[in-house]
Amino acid sequence: MAELKASVTWQEDKAFMGVAPSGHNVQIDADKEKGASPMELILLGLGGCASYDVVAILQKSRQAVTDVRCEMTAQRAETVPAVYTDIHMHFVVTGSDIADKQVERAIRLSAEKYCSASRMLVEGGVNVTHDFEVIAG
Repeated sequence: MAELKASVTWQEDKAFMGVAPSGHNVQIDADKEKGASPMELILLGLGGCASYDVVAILQKSRQAVTDVRCEMTAQRAETVPAVYTDIHMHFVVTGSDIADKQVERAIRLSAEKYCSASRMLVEGGVNVTHDFEVIAG
């Protein structure tokens, strides 16, 4: 098992600077004035992980994809800890002659096999759902 190292350093008030294992800096702010909140980063991590998978699977399926956007809506518990309870992911896939069947397959494979963020959230009790639309372009 590979060990990853990251750090989060307090800057001021509720602002922190995160350094990812890759060395990239991420501004974090609980008040959202200087950066994304920690829970927003979890949501974006899920969207990024799943989108990466969907693009890679569609490209391997020889689909002429020109754009993929993942629009997410989420609900959180009203009590502390305010965990995510439900997340819906709507994929908008643009390209030429994109087969709905291939998009559906790519999303399913990401959700069930490849996206670590999705698996972690689902196994933690979050209801993650998906749908998609294909736009010719």
